[in-house]
Amino acid sequence: MADLSPARERGLLWLLALTQFTIIMDFMVMMPLGPQIMHAFAISPAAFATAVSAYSWCSGLSGLFAATYIDRFDRRRLLLVIYGLFALSNLVCATAGNFHMLLLARAFAGLSGGVLASIIMTIVSDIIPVSRRGAATGVIMTAFSLAAIAGVPAGIVLGAHLGWSSPFYLLVVLSLLIWLAAAWLVPSLRLHLQVPPPPLRQVLPELWRLLSDARHVRAFGLTFIMMVSHMMVIPFISPVLVANHGIAPQQIAWIYMAGGAATFFTSRRIGRLADRYGKHQLFRIMALFSMLPILFVTHLPQIPFLAVVAFFPVFMVALSGRMIPLQALLTTVPEPQRRGAFLSVNSAIQSLGNGCGAWLGGLLLSAGSGGQILGYGNNGWCAVLLVGVALWWVGRVHALPALRSAAATS
Repeated sequence: MADLSPARERGLLWLLALTQFTIIMDFMVMMPLGPQIMHAFAISPAAFATAVSAYSWCSGLSGLFAATYIDRFDRRRLLLVIYGLFALSNLVCATAGNFHMLLLARAFAGLSGGVLASIIMTIVSDIIPVSRRGAATGVIMTAFSLAAIAGVPAGIVLGAHLGWSSPFYLLVVLSLLIWLAAAWLVPSLRLHLQVPPPPLRQVLPELWRLLSDARHVRAFGLTFIMMVSHMMVIPFISPVLVANHGIAPQQIAWIYMAGGAATFFTSRRIGRLADRYGKHQLFRIMALFSMLPILFVTHLPQIPFLAVVAFFPVFMVALSGRMIPLQALLTTVPEPQRRGAFLSVNSAIQSLGNGCGAWLGGLLLSAGSGGQILGYGNNGWCAVLLVGVALWWVGRVHALPALRSAAATS
């Protein structure tokens, strides 16, 4: 465990949250830019969806591949190299002159972004003791709030006035500034290297041992269940609000800003509650609480726009609130020398769950004669059913015995 002063620890956590913010913004900002990108490259909606999907699938593949090397390097050095490649991917995306170059750039961004997510959580696990890891995870999770409050709306405004590539130029500038701050603030983290990594010829057998460990499989299963449940609902909120409730596309930003603002203030508090009352217990409470907002948003009656804005903070707090104790719990499952590899595989499982959830959710939907989207209520019931499975499954996911003892005595 790195010995950092409280001030430097706080600064490092917020720097990692900003790093995560750029990753989330990079993924999220593509969707509202869809009409401009399709017009600029004269492509169909299906082709644009391919560009969006390329990020998720490449992110998953890179996370799985990273499990073979992430624990072989100093965390600081690996973060700086991969984050530099992430900035480069956004520069290539911003300067893409044709759709094929854009598609390659999005795949490249997914390859780097998928590794970064696991590196960030690995660094958090290396510098924060398990007794305070929930609060630390809450700080990192504010990245989603910042992306919803500032990142995506800024991208929409820039795209409308300066062209679709301008948000990616902004990401390049932000990434370079964060990279410089990381080079100064992130310490060398080599404690995990005290246990020599397996020789290269044993990489694949070691990866198989990681994947087949019963404790790890149970943790990966919980991640997959939650992400499928999440993505059966989230991607279709905006299309349903526009098609079924007559909300203008430009008004959607206000809804996400309201939800993001709420989670910005609740994420750290939920993380501290997870440390105080236990990660399993708080996950169960928040997962159970999330069922009602899920069913409400997927069976939304005709209500005024301001009522939708007022409801969305409840929805966002409920869904993000269950992920904070879950992420904190998962950092306690592997041994320290395999933590990076474990979290890399878990990142890959998250991406796989995202893709499967969105795909399954889309299969349940159909178009009505008046352009409405039908069947969204079925998505809600399936998502709630999966949450119910997760409430039972989480009891099968346990921290490493040594970490349980450390948490109990701290």
